[in-house]
Amino acid sequence: MTDPAAGPTASAAPRIDVVTIFPEYLRPLELSLVGKARRDGLLDLRVHDLRDVATDRHRTVDDTPFGGGAGMVMRPDVWGRAIDATGQAPGPDGGPEVRDVVLLVPTPSGTPFTQAIAHELAGAVSGAAGPPARLVLACGRYEGIDARVAERYAGEPGVTVREVSIGDYVLNGGEAAALVVVEAVVRLLPGVVGNPESLVEESFGDAGLLEYPVYTKPPSWVGLDVPEVLRSGHHGAVARWRRDAALVRTAERRPDLVESLDVDRLDARDRDVLDGAGYAVVGQRVRRRPSIRAAASTDAAALADLAAATFPLACPPDTTLGSARAFVAEHLSAERFSAYLRDPDRTVLVAEDATGLVGYTMLVAGEPYDAHVAELVIDRPTIELSKCYALPRMHGTGTSRLLIDASLDAARSGGARSVWLGVNQQNARARAFYAKAGFDVVGTKTFQVGERLEDDYVLVRQLP
Repeated sequence: MTDPAAGPTASAAPRIDVVTIFPEYLRPLELSLVGKARRDGLLDLRVHDLRDVATDRHRTVDDTPFGGGAGMVMRPDVWGRAIDATGQAPGPDGGPEVRDVVLLVPTPSGTPFTQAIAHELAGAVSGAAGPPARLVLACGRYEGIDARVAERYAGEPGVTVREVSIGDYVLNGGEAAALVVVEAVVRLLPGVVGNPESLVEESFGDAGLLEYPVYTKPPSWVGLDVPEVLRSGHHGAVARWRRDAALVRTAERRPDLVESLDVDRLDARDRDVLDGAGYAVVGQRVRRRPSIRAAASTDAAALADLAAATFPLACPPDTTLGSARAFVAEHLSAERFSAYLRDPDRTVLVAEDATGLVGYTMLVAGEPYDAHVAELVIDRPTIELSKCYALPRMHGTGTSRLLIDASLDAARSGGARSVWLGVNQQNARARAFYAKAGFDVVGTKTFQVGERLEDDYVLVRQLP
């Protein structure tokens, strides 16, 4: 086995072995912080040529795949000898170095490599999590390494096998991935990074956010200025700006990270920033608010399903399930929604997230159908907010308010001077919601559900 880029070692130095058929590919490990850590004895990094343990004169390391198919597969016997040989390489005292092994195989089919995994590996090789282990990276090529290599070593005492992917794409081999892993791990080792504070504030750190934008001199460049707060000298204001910027950047670029935030660590300002970025804290989760759009003819069936799930929830507690279902069947079926969507006097808006439709509203233009309501609603022209529903899991996310605001905008665009609606007198939650949205109670009316007559409040919102 060869090590074209070996540096000095120390008995306590974290040990990393990289096995490859292209040792020269790993030359960048001589540079920057990794190279300096090797030269300073903070890291024992060894690069091995897989072909050194091949047994034929052609130094063959691969063969055709069983079952057929394109490409070649790297042989398990060659890899077995290579991995075993890394443990036979002499340690600093000249004898075999006995350490547990983390065998890491870069592969597109592996677990996504994350900052958390980098911290785990750094802890393993530095001894922060127990007796120090060796990290062995197996750089596959062609169609990959025979699956029995991972299977065999996963059953070996003192060996942990991890197959990781650095992204959803395919490279020619594992060397580029190995460079990524080594750099990510080594910079976390004690003494490698000069200012440990830089490790705390970076992307994917303890806060779980992407890093905020950074700036340096000159303060103005091609008409672009550094934010004034960063030049203010006010450390508290700078910290708050950076936190806000990190939240917004993460919300824009990595919704998955935002939705994984620990809500117990979010203060009132954090929640306001997330609210402005389209997220809401619901219980112990951060949820992305859905988008609002006009319903299409193809939404009729989904709207019927949504109505069937939400209408009964707005009925009084003593309403029978049969009465609610009868109302839905008569007024909220897929066929009825198809007709509503064709009606020029009706406007249907839907809230949609990655799972599909999660809420909807329906506006009905024209004079109120009830003469009594017509007397109560003074400002003309008026429009009825006939429906406003959201799935229970969306309650508290601001979905209903988004739908209301969009509906009010649509009513204004249609020339209406007021919007009216009816809400059951027993539905205190809905009344409170509409009051916050600017609706005032102007009277009462009756509403029939099945064979029951329900008492509704009539609410009106004037449109400036």
